[in-house]
Amino acid sequence: MFYLLKLTNRLIVLECAMLEAASKTASYQDLFTLPENMVGEIIAGQLYTHPRPAPKHAAAYSALGGTLWNPFQRGSDGPGGWWILDEPELHLGGDILVPDLAGWHRERLPELPETAWFELAPDWSCEILSPTTARTDRVIKMPLYARAGILHLWLVDPNLKTLEIYQLIDGLWSLIASLKDDDPVRQPPFDAIEFLLGGLWV
Repeated sequence: MFYLLKLTNRLIVLECAMLEAASKTASYQDLFTLPENMVGEIIAGQLYTHPRPAPKHAAAYSALGGTLWNPFQRGSDGPGGWWILDEPELHLGGDILVPDLAGWHRERLPELPETAWFELAPDWSCEILSPTTARTDRVIKMPLYARAGILHLWLVDPNLKTLEIYQLIDGLWSLIASLKDDDPVRQPPFDAIEFLLGGLWV
């Protein structure tokens, strides 16, 4: 009987500790304690983590970033005038978000900041969906991107081989195109060029 009471008390203490940890407001310092294989974000005071991208995921955002970098960042065979970055850390209000890719018009951001993060919301954000991140990307992060006034959002799904193009209209996301497989892509804000979606898949 004493053993059962002792065990019950330990379980209660453990449960209280878990509830206290869950209710604790996450701080920026919490991001530095994460293992190197984890990506951390802070949304509404809660710490969200997910593992570094799997090969299909990493290949898709590397290919997309590479496709956009030359014409839009360097201005080679394209208009230039953009910063295109992998996994920038965005400080938007009290939230800390890390999209897979993001881009800024240089008219709005003439120079990159000296800090490790950006306080200016990008003009374009892109999430590469995976089974572990799709729910957070769609349900939690999309409304935050809209609230921050990001005008363009792309969602890439390497497993389904799809690309969804969203545009912010009157504060709400509007799906303006849904592409698949090897469809040609000429979509805002990068409609100055055309590329084949199949180049993102491995």
